Amino acid sequence: MKILAFNYKHLHYFWVAAKEGSVTGAAARLGVAVQTISGQIGLLEKALGRSLFAPQGRGLVLTEAGRQVLGYADQIFLLGEQMVEDLLGGNSGGALRLVVGISDALPKLVAYRLLDVALRLPVAVRPVCHEGEFGSLLADLALHKLDVVLTDRPVGPASNLRVFGHSLGEWDIMIYGSRSLAERYRPGFPDSLNGAPMLLPTRNNALRGRLDQWFEAKSIRPEIAGEFEDSALLMTFGRTGHGLFPAPAALASDVAEQFNAESVGWMQGVQEHYYAISSERRIKHPAVEAILSATRDRGFVA
Repeated sequence: MKILAFNYKHLHYFWVAAKEGSVTGAAARLGVAVQTISGQIGLLEKALGRSLFAPQGRGLVLTEAGRQVLGYADQIFLLGEQMVEDLLGGNSGGALRLVVGISDALPKLVAYRLLDVALRLPVAVRPVCHEGEFGSLLADLALHKLDVVLTDRPVGPASNLRVFGHSLGEWDIMIYGSRSLAERYRPGFPDSLNGAPMLLPTRNNALRGRLDQWFEAKSIRPEIAGEFEDSALLMTFGRTGHGLFPAPAALASDVAEQFNAESVGWMQGVQEHYYAISSERRIKHPAVEAILSATRDRGFVA
């Protein structure tokens, strides 16, 4: 059996290029010439006998072999970074690092509830959270920059990214409002919502279509007082009495505590769906496994 020997510096150059998404980006990050990066990756490909990148337009994409090598490189170099942190005292507790992408449409209270399950594991977990647009987060996940993406929508069938969705269940939706608005619109719900000021997610949010269908089915025409991509900003406007707003029914106590809002009524038949998206069909990170297990067992993370 032939024992393969290769230079870990070559592997590191490949790893940085894969993370940056280009040889140019890797060269800028490492402070070396583009030709140096290309040459080192070429030597690694020669040693492995596999092409790791394939051209796509003006950029590069990982081949199947490249994705496999990147998975190992992630473990090698992230473990090395953790070793340095431990030795320098930056992570003296030996915490398990969990890099999470949070879709900007996902309610922050939901994200907290989900991550709180991971924080209750017997081992310490250190979450590193990045918020962003759904497509950008999926791209980072495919490049192994993230361990998981928490979002309100599944991966579309047309996606050419090798990512996999895992359902976190369906959560009932409630209408909330400041005390004065709740007292005004609670009697006679849902007919009382006719003409009521309503704060809604924008139309690119997966929940918005279900809300519009519910209003139409009930022959209700609220006055749309604002539309928001960011759920936290939507609830902040709701807190100041600018309008009623939807949020998961299971978060009633949190909404009351953090946004000083009361429930007005249950939107029967309207549910929001949440997903964990991973780069592997089978979840391997213990913190992500804990989140999926909790939502499967209880339907909602209490």
